[in-house]
Amino acid sequence: MIEKPYVEIMDCTLRDGEQTSGVSFLPHEKLMIARMLLEDVNIDRIEVASACVSEGEGDAVKMICRYARKIDALGKVEVLGFVDGKKSVDWIIEKGCKNINLLTKGSLRHCTQQLQKSPEEHIADVLETISYACEQGVDVNVYLEDWSNGMKDSPDYVYQLMDALTQSPVKRFMLPDTLGIMNPLQVIEYFRKMLKRYPDVHFDFHGHNDYDLAVSNSLAAVLSGAKGLHVTVNGLGERCGNAPLASVQVIMKDLFHAKTNIREDQLNAISRLVEGYSGIPVSPNTPIVGENVFTQVAGIHADGDNKANLYCNELVPERFGRKREYALGKNSGKANIERNLKELGVVLTPEQSKKVAQRITELGDRKEIVTQDDLPFIISDVLKHAVPAERVKLISYLVSSAYGLKPLANVKVEINGQRYEADSTGDGQYDAFVKALRKIYRKNLDCTFPILDNYSVSIPPGGRTDALVQTVITWRNGDKIIRTRALDADQTEAAIKATMKMLNVFEEQQIANNSYNQ
Repeated sequence: MIEKPYVEIMDCTLRDGEQTSGVSFLPHEKLMIARMLLEDVNIDRIEVASACVSEGEGDAVKMICRYARKIDALGKVEVLGFVDGKKSVDWIIEKGCKNINLLTKGSLRHCTQQLQKSPEEHIADVLETISYACEQGVDVNVYLEDWSNGMKDSPDYVYQLMDALTQSPVKRFMLPDTLGIMNPLQVIEYFRKMLKRYPDVHFDFHGHNDYDLAVSNSLAAVLSGAKGLHVTVNGLGERCGNAPLASVQVIMKDLFHAKTNIREDQLNAISRLVEGYSGIPVSPNTPIVGENVFTQVAGIHADGDNKANLYCNELVPERFGRKREYALGKNSGKANIERNLKELGVVLTPEQSKKVAQRITELGDRKEIVTQDDLPFIISDVLKHAVPAERVKLISYLVSSAYGLKPLANVKVEINGQRYEADSTGDGQYDAFVKALRKIYRKNLDCTFPILDNYSVSIPPGGRTDALVQTVITWRNGDKIIRTRALDADQTEAAIKATMKMLNVFEEQQIANNSYNQ
C-alpha cells in the first residue's frame, strides 16, 4: 500500500494576509488568531509579521513568541526578514523569534532593476545575512520573490541563485508566484525542473490568486513534489489574495489523499475570527466556510437527500462542525419544506403543506428571505386554526440614550397570556432591551434565556439614510440553534423584531420539550 504524502501547511494570514487593503490587526488580535491557528487548527507553521515595520508589529511578535514558548511551539513561528545585513536578524532575535523567512530576489529583473545589483552582488549579500543568522542561532528559510517570472524569463539566474544558496544551511526554499501569473501546467513544469536539479531540497509553494488559480496551482505544486504550501485564512492577501486555508486543506485530503495536521472542525471557527478582526466579510458562497455552502435550495436536491443522500459529496457539513440546511424560497418544493418541518417537529396534512408551499413561493418571488425559524409564523399565518397564536407579544417598549449615561430600556411583554414588565440599563439600546427581557425570564418565569451567539447587520447597496436594515441574530438554546431575521428602517427595531421571533420559537421548543418529558 502506497503511503500518503504529508504536506506541511504554513499560514501567512498575520503577514501576507495583513497586506489586504484596509486590514490592520492590533497586537492582541494577532495573538488571538495565532493562538487559534496553533492550538485549535493545529497548523504546522505561522508567519506572523515583517521585520522592522513598526512598534506595534514588534509588540505583536513578542506576544506571540512569548505565548508560543509556553506551549512549546516557538519553532512554528516565523517572521519575514530582508537582506539588510544584521538589521532584520537582530530585530527578530530581540522579539524572541527563532525563524527568519529571508526575502531574496527570484528573478533577474527584480535583482537588477529593483536592487540595481548584479546577481553576484545579491548572492553575496544573501549569504552574508544567512551566515549571521545561523551564528545567532536563527533558522533560515528563503523566499525567492517573483520566482514564477524568474523561471519564465530568467531560469539561469534562478539556478545561479539556488546553486549558491543550497550550499548554505537553509531549511526550506519557498517559491512564490508573487504576481499570480502561473497556471497549473506551468507550476508542474517549473517544479519538476527545480526538483530534478535539486532533488533533496524542501520546497514550499506560495500562491497568489490574481487569475483565481491559487488553489489549483497549490495542488499542482504538491503533485509535482512540493512538500509545503502557504495559505491564508479566507484567502486574505494583497490584490486578489492568497490560497485559502480551508479550500487547500479539503483538496489536499479529498482529491490528492495527502496527510496534513489540520483539524477541519475548526476551519469555520478560524474563518469567523479572522472575518471579525479583518472586517472583510466572507462571501456566502465561499467553499467550506461560506454561510450558504451547506444550504440546499432546489427541492429536487432535498428529495434526493431524503431518499439516498443523492446530492451529498465528501464535503459533509458535520466534518466542519456545521449542519446542512434546506433553504425556503420559490425553488424549495415539497421536499425542502418537509425537511424543515421535520426538524421543527411540525406535522402537517398534504393539503396544509401545499398551502404553506404556495406562501413560501410567493415570498420567494418578492425576494424575501425565508428561514426555518420563519416557518412557524408562515404556518400560523396560512392555517390560522392549525397553529397556536403568537405566544410572546411585545406590548410596548421604550429605549433611551443620552450622552454620558447608559442606555435605558423599559419593556412590557405578554408571554403565554401573562403580562410582564421590566427595565434595565445596557451598553447599547438593544443590549438594554435584551437585559430587560432576561430579567423577566429569570425573575418571573424562572427560566434560562437563550445565549446570543452571533449578531450581524446589513443594508442594501446604495447606503441611503432611509435604507432598510436587515438584522440576523443567532441564539443558542442548549444544543439547539435559533436564527432569526428581521427588516426595518431602524436597526434597533429590526433587532427587536428578530428577538421576538426568536422568543416565539423558543417558547414552542419549551412546550415541545415538556410534552416529550411527560
